[in-house]
Amino acid sequence: MLALLVGVFLVANLFAVSLLGVASRGTLARSSLLIVAVVTTLVAGLVCIVLLLRWLLRPYRQLVGEAERAPVSLSSSNARNEAEFVLETFQSVVARLQAQQRELEALGAQARARAASAERFSERIIASVPSGLIAFDAEGQATVVNAPARALVGAGDDAAGQHVRRVFNHAPALAEMVERCLATGELYRREEIEASTSNGRKRRLGATVAPIDLEGGAKRRGALCLLTDITEVTELREQVALKRNLESLGEMAAGLSHEFKNALATLHGYAQLIQAYAENERGRVASTALLEEVRSLTETVTAFLNFARPQPLQRQDVSLNELVRDCATELQLLFEERSVRLLIEGDFPSVHADERMLRQALLNLMRNAAESITEDKLERRVSVRGAREKDSAGRDWAVVEITDTGTGINEDDRERIFIPFFTTKSKGHGIGLALAHRVITEHGGTLTASNSGQGGAVFALRLPL
Repeated sequence: MLALLVGVFLVANLFAVSLLGVASRGTLARSSLLIVAVVTTLVAGLVCIVLLLRWLLRPYRQLVGEAERAPVSLSSSNARNEAEFVLETFQSVVARLQAQQRELEALGAQARARAASAERFSERIIASVPSGLIAFDAEGQATVVNAPARALVGAGDDAAGQHVRRVFNHAPALAEMVERCLATGELYRREEIEASTSNGRKRRLGATVAPIDLEGGAKRRGALCLLTDITEVTELREQVALKRNLESLGEMAAGLSHEFKNALATLHGYAQLIQAYAENERGRVASTALLEEVRSLTETVTAFLNFARPQPLQRQDVSLNELVRDCATELQLLFEERSVRLLIEGDFPSVHADERMLRQALLNLMRNAAESITEDKLERRVSVRGAREKDSAGRDWAVVEITDTGTGINEDDRERIFIPFFTTKSKGHGIGLALAHRVITEHGGTLTASNSGQGGAVFALRLPL
């Protein structure tokens, strides 16, 4: 650009000189006028060139000024020109920027490493939490599911990414709570819900469902679900409440049963006397029926009196295997009459218990299982399975599960089956299960009732080893 301007200026001067030569052959006045014009043109051209150069060199001067103000120490001599100074300055600035870029890259790598380490640590924390933890996004898809949660709700390893309805397939009440939390932001604290495992066994869960605010405002809301297995706590609470009720009932009924027994002894004597003096067949039949009813009522009162006034335990080492098989032999006739097949399987360890009372409890449970199978049932089976278990505190337990193929236990009756005189049978006094429950609890164990996946009842007897 500068070379073009200089060329234009030279051509203009040559043109002016040529005009001056032509004008020299004219008059003196005209020659003077041309000389003035040429000089004026030269001066104006020089001024324009100077101004143009200043305008063109303005960014360069600004660049030199910025280079002089830059906080860069240069070890150059005074003889250096401005171009070298600017070049050295900006080379130093570029070097510093490159160093800062490398430093930023190192800091970014450290931040990414810390973020990855924090993420791995969070994953280890979630995996190590003993309670179940499940997080859901705004669409109800599970984003985080730890191993205890999968075990509690019966979900598979692919639970993450599934919808809440599929994750809580065995706990529909919990799915409804999570969906309400996602829709309204409602908080649920320590709710008790019922869930079932993949094999149909019932368990009680303590659930806390809390909303999670996501990016995007209040409409973008997730949910966090914390689960705890409280089945043992619930059963223990029910056992304690039942034990207290039975103790109160036993204290009240013990004296009443004793009075009934005395009155029944008198009635029994009068019934025998009537039977002896009956003159016709009709009188003898009536007296015999009266005597049988008095005997049955006496047995019921005696059983209840034994329940209300338990005898002290006489503990000894008892083989559960031998005890269960002895009970099976004693009940063989009953099983044959009802066409019920008895299966005994599993591991039956030895326990330190009162053999007589434990035998009575097992007989009541096995007899009750056989009698619960109605005539219309095609599959007629009672299974007695033994096992060893270790609880969360490290204690060893002997477990005996008695499963039948009957109609199961009604949910409304499950909390009352261990209460004396409560029975769903047409014949029976309702003492057997109550007596079995008291015997097991006196041994420091538990007796629970539930329904199996096939519809029958399951009575689980647990004794400490």
